[in-house]
Amino acid sequence: MKIKSLYSKFTFITIMIMIVSGIISFLFSNAYYQIKLKQQNDEKISNFSYEVADFASKHPLISLQDYFNHIGAIGYQILLVSEEGDKQYFGSPFRKKDLPEVIPEKVLRGEVYHGVRQFPHKTFVTGFFANELTNSIGVPFEYKNKKYALFIRPDIKLMFNEMHILFGWLLVISILLSILLVLISTKYLVKPIKKLNYATKEIAEGNFSIKLDIDRKDELGHLAVSFSTMAKKLAKVDILRKDLISNITHDIQSPLTNIKGYLNLLEDNSKSQQIKQQYIQVVHSEVNRLSNMTKQLLLLSTIESKKDLMEVSMVDVAGQLKSVIHQYQWSILDKGIMMSYSLPDASVKGDPALLYSVWENLLTNAIKYNRENGEIDIELFDYDSQIEVVIKDNGVGLDEEERERIFDRFYRADASRARSVEGTGLGLSIVQSIVDMHRGEIEVTSQKGQGTTFKVVLPNL
Repeated sequence: MKIKSLYSKFTFITIMIMIVSGIISFLFSNAYYQIKLKQQNDEKISNFSYEVADFASKHPLISLQDYFNHIGAIGYQILLVSEEGDKQYFGSPFRKKDLPEVIPEKVLRGEVYHGVRQFPHKTFVTGFFANELTNSIGVPFEYKNKKYALFIRPDIKLMFNEMHILFGWLLVISILLSILLVLISTKYLVKPIKKLNYATKEIAEGNFSIKLDIDRKDELGHLAVSFSTMAKKLAKVDILRKDLISNITHDIQSPLTNIKGYLNLLEDNSKSQQIKQQYIQVVHSEVNRLSNMTKQLLLLSTIESKKDLMEVSMVDVAGQLKSVIHQYQWSILDKGIMMSYSLPDASVKGDPALLYSVWENLLTNAIKYNRENGEIDIELFDYDSQIEVVIKDNGVGLDEEERERIFDRFYRADASRARSVEGTGLGLSIVQSIVDMHRGEIEVTSQKGQGTTFKVVLPNL
């Protein structure tokens, strides 16, 4: 039999635990009786038997028949054996009377029979409730100069009849209530899991707007909250994915269309060589634009794969910044930009190639979106636990909406100028990914028309 549903499994396992626990509890109780209580019970019944026999011996005027009938009526089972071998039973009957003949003979000779203590151990039978003649105490006594053997044991059924019924009903009711409560509680526990399962299927189908009406404070409630948070993040990722595909398609298609158009124009023999040369320059520009885009996409892919595999070493940040400034000196001079910098010696642990990409992207951005004869200022601060790099320009600046999206992939502020500066919209996304990998932070402050300031904070890993 295969149980598929979690509800059935949980119910079955819980009920089996109850049954097994009951059996184990009974076995332990039985073992406790056999080891501890049996001896005490034997002594207690033996003392009572001595008292009964002693009273009968000291009062020869009483009727043994009446006396033992009275003892039997108050909750004892009795066998009286005379020296002639006559047997009389008093009280409730024994379920088993198979007492070996040798035992009464020994008791008549003066021995005491400890049947309770000697009753054999059985796994699923507690000796206290065994209604057998062998499970009794036998003591000798004399009555009117005649020897008798008295075998006696408590009449458990008579003494505990009402309690048996009460405990029986309590046991049955507790079992039924336990099963009912297990069914209800299991349903209560499984219901949110079913909802989570349904929500998982919906997300697998691409529906990220699903809402879970699970209001609980336990682990399932926390799981539901985490699941809802995950769904929201997946929805954002899905939107970003669609935007990414759309942007990549647009950004690749646009230069390809231009290249195709200008190549067609180059086939026109009526165009002068000077005009054709201009067309060729435009084609080169678009090819460079595609090349830069593919390089940056490859860099992003490399960053994602190297998150746990960075080649960490001591990086001379001041030296890298100076190299980047020297590399783009021609662009700075071409736009007549006034460059100033304060770069004291400062080093930090990190991946040299990745950090170089950070400074390169930030400086080229400052150059691209600066005005003619503008200014760029770079400052480096070295603290005990971190370094700070501040790159400030007085270019076109950003408004509030642009600042919020500046690190999104393929987003380009000042779209009207995007083509002229050959931007791909990937540079700042790369910068943020690299800074995050180094457990750092990047901040941007800007005002439209007044320039932009980027501050990169890197801890000493």
